[in-house]
Amino acid sequence: MSMNIDIQKNGKLLGIEAGKKAASIIRATIAEKGAANIILATGASQFETLKQLATEKGIDWGKVVMFHLDEYIGLPEDHKASFRKYLRERFLDKLPDLKNAFLIDGEVNIGVELERLNQAILSHPIDLALVGIGENGHLAFNDPPADFEISEPYIVAELDLRSRQQQVNEGWFDNLDQVPKTAISMSIKQIMQSDSIICSVPDLRKAPAVRDCFKNEVSTMYPSSILQLHHKCFVYLEESSASLL
Repeated sequence: MSMNIDIQKNGKLLGIEAGKKAASIIRATIAEKGAANIILATGASQFETLKQLATEKGIDWGKVVMFHLDEYIGLPEDHKASFRKYLRERFLDKLPDLKNAFLIDGEVNIGVELERLNQAILSHPIDLALVGIGENGHLAFNDPPADFEISEPYIVAELDLRSRQQQVNEGWFDNLDQVPKTAISMSIKQIMQSDSIICSVPDLRKAPAVRDCFKNEVSTMYPSSILQLHHKCFVYLEESSASLL
């Protein structure tokens, strides 16, 4: 396993360290290449990481292009669970000088949107991806059993029951019936092509998934276990989420 695992006392400290690491990679990439292409995740696991990253100094955001991992199909952008809304409020509105941001629109023709996103990301090799791990071990919305071989960068994903229930438990939806059953998601293979990956996983409820994905062999039943094979993956845990390792 080539992953670097950092365990902090709590979720706030986890986010600070993950955000600082992300900033250092972005700065170094801009210094080396003149630009940086990044992927941002959403959800409760990213609150502190993105908060820290958005306040970091010394990053020329005008040289950064952002993609994001996933978005529900058919969910309006003004819904509190919309990942576009999440990224605008927690990141893009704080950094208006970004060179470009490719947000996923799940309310348009899905075939056309997939083609737009796939063409865009294929012309922007990813330097850094920020990701989390779902309670069922999912990576983006690639629920188990995940497809490790599909080559398209963005795909339509079917959300399993546990993944949808997690969204209710986190307060994004009032009940299960409100949670969409499909999403546009970045594929596992596309995520793994990122030069560096930072995986932020706070909260005790994530401890079983952390154990399953990092103590077992790589398996499609534990989608995030694939991170064990990445050449430059930095995992940030807090003591509670790391408690079963």
